[in-house]
Amino acid sequence: MTLRAALAPLVAGSTWRRGVFLLLGGVLVLPYVLLAVVFAQLLGQAEVHRALVLGLLVVAAAIAVVPLFLDGSRALEIAAARALLGVALPDPTPGLRADRETRLRSALWIATHLIIGGLVMFALISALPMALAFIAQQFGLGTDQLSRESFGPLDGRDTGWLTLTGVVMLVALGYAVAGLGALAASMAPVLLGPAPAERIAALEARATRLAERNRLARELHDSVGHALTVATLQAGAAREVLDRDPEFVRRALTAIEETARAATEDLDHVLGLLRDSEAGRAGPAPQRTLADLDRLVADTRAAGLAVDARCAGDPADLPAVVSREGYRIVQEGLTNAARYGRGPVTLRLDVSPEALELELVNELAGDVPADPRRGGRGLDGMRERVLLLGGRLTAGPDGDGWRIRVRLPLEGAR
Repeated sequence: MTLRAALAPLVAGSTWRRGVFLLLGGVLVLPYVLLAVVFAQLLGQAEVHRALVLGLLVVAAAIAVVPLFLDGSRALEIAAARALLGVALPDPTPGLRADRETRLRSALWIATHLIIGGLVMFALISALPMALAFIAQQFGLGTDQLSRESFGPLDGRDTGWLTLTGVVMLVALGYAVAGLGALAASMAPVLLGPAPAERIAALEARATRLAERNRLARELHDSVGHALTVATLQAGAAREVLDRDPEFVRRALTAIEETARAATEDLDHVLGLLRDSEAGRAGPAPQRTLADLDRLVADTRAAGLAVDARCAGDPADLPAVVSREGYRIVQEGLTNAARYGRGPVTLRLDVSPEALELELVNELAGDVPADPRRGGRGLDGMRERVLLLGGRLTAGPDGDGWRIRVRLPLEGAR
């Protein structure tokens, strides 16, 4: 081991930060020490009523022990350990009370922190000034005071040995702080780490965040994908009749503008939700539902795809979540029909007190195989939406066409 590696713990920034953490325990233990000194003095006085002092001692001890088991004390220790010891500890789960085992671990950690911190502070108060005095006398400082004192086998005239002793004391104190700090950093995850209930709560929160991100990804895929498909079809149709039908081109450009504006609004909405989730804020915002179905069908027809839409029942009677997911399913189905199909699309909606049933049927283009995997991410997104609502989806070839059937139950969705 080189000299540089041996001295590295003494000059490392982590050692100094961990030393501050240990000294913090020494500061916190001072009231306990003062309390112990006061009661020791009271018990040593013969004229004081001993039973009364013992009663007060029991009460004071109970009050002194209570902070060790508080959730707030554990939260403060976790914050200090994370900042000064460099340990990646999660914050306690808000609203979740710590169990007995977690409180005992936390109390043991706090008590150990106070005891070790008190010892380190005592060493600094006593050993550090003495070591500095031994070294200073080598340079002629404080020689008169040390010459009249003896330190075991040494006295004030043994300046060389006293200087060496001072250096050894400083180095030993530095290694002691580095070692105790490293030990504290290794024990912090064991004694301050999350309880099983907190781990489960953290996993559930992470799963919720991932589910929300997946939902936002589906929203973005469906809305922007549909807008791009419609805009592409409109632009292609306008290009074909650019010279002979200016009125159609004007209508196509208007449809492209409106579709792009709607897609931009959806994109801003999704990005806003992502920013809010990163900042820990909830950002509910209005979303498209089956109440907007007429406009969706009109936009699809304007793109050149004939849609025969039939609706039995009133979509306004549907729960919001069913209406919202139903709209996205229809949107993705029309988008796939525009990409891969030809001819008219038959869209049927049936709203009943028990369920919402959707059916989309269209012919496939001649160069597109009737592959059950057609639709890619869009079809996967449909399945996820249906699965979340406990519904049923079937999609696949039907003769020369493609048929999608969806059933979304209303029970439990309100």
